Amino acid sequence: MGSPSRQTSASDSSLTPDEYQKFCEFFYRKTGILFNDKKGYFVDRRIAERIEKTGSECFRDYFALLRFQASGAEWQELVNVMTVNETYFLREDYQFEALVRGMLPELVGKRGIGDTVRIWSAPCSTGEEPYSIAIYILENWKRSDDFAIEILASDIDSKVLAAAQLGIFGERSIQRLSPTLRRKYFTSLGDDRFQIIRELRESIDFARINVVDKSHMSRYSKIDVIFCRNLLIYFDDMSRRETVELMYECLTPGGFICLGHSESMSRISSLFVPRKFGDTIVYQKAPTAN
Repeated sequence: MGSPSRQTSASDSSLTPDEYQKFCEFFYRKTGILFNDKKGYFVDRRIAERIEKTGSECFRDYFALLRFQASGAEWQELVNVMTVNETYFLREDYQFEALVRGMLPELVGKRGIGDTVRIWSAPCSTGEEPYSIAIYILENWKRSDDFAIEILASDIDSKVLAAAQLGIFGERSIQRLSPTLRRKYFTSLGDDRFQIIRELRESIDFARINVVDKSHMSRYSKIDVIFCRNLLIYFDDMSRRETVELMYECLTPGGFICLGHSESMSRISSLFVPRKFGDTIVYQKAPTAN
């Protein structure tokens, strides 16, 4: 059961070791994200803030709210403050180059005009990645008009999804975009705020998805390319393996998955075949034999 909980506030908080372990195990089971001891202060402060905002008397009461609240609203609020969302347009754009020069031409080789190509950004954070994918394809793939391109974007954080759908970004987010691309795809709102044009906002299908939840992942199928960059670094070995196995099932035969520059599929799963396009390594689900 652990040590007795005491009344906690945002200015005076310290979970007992038992409470910290209990929370981390619960959060891990639900999200696949594992907090180590170095994250103790971060976790403690976020929980203290939520205890205070919900009017809970102590960690025990708050933890009961997390587990048993019928609406799940507080669980979602906690997930939103516990996840990190730092990104910008054209981040690691060498993979977008590999997409238009290698992956897409290979994928559509035997498809007819008008067939669908499905690309999934997970996690999409505040939208910079899926919007970057759309812009890069429109600007650099000559066959973009020949196919019905569907871009799916998901995140576990409901607040960043709402921000992504709104599509308003600051100067820092768009700093790598040329003046031409800014004029073409954004409307200036003043005060260094820019909104991506309505046509692109409406072209992305945003959804809240927990990638370690099989029921969530079952919604996705026939995906051609998955961008799953800098997510798996927050998981332990088991969660990484389970997540990429679920993504494997979502992919079409011959489909690709792109990981972050510090991630390697070789340490996670043997299901995928490494492929090199230029200087970029991506991972492919074996194509169906002819």
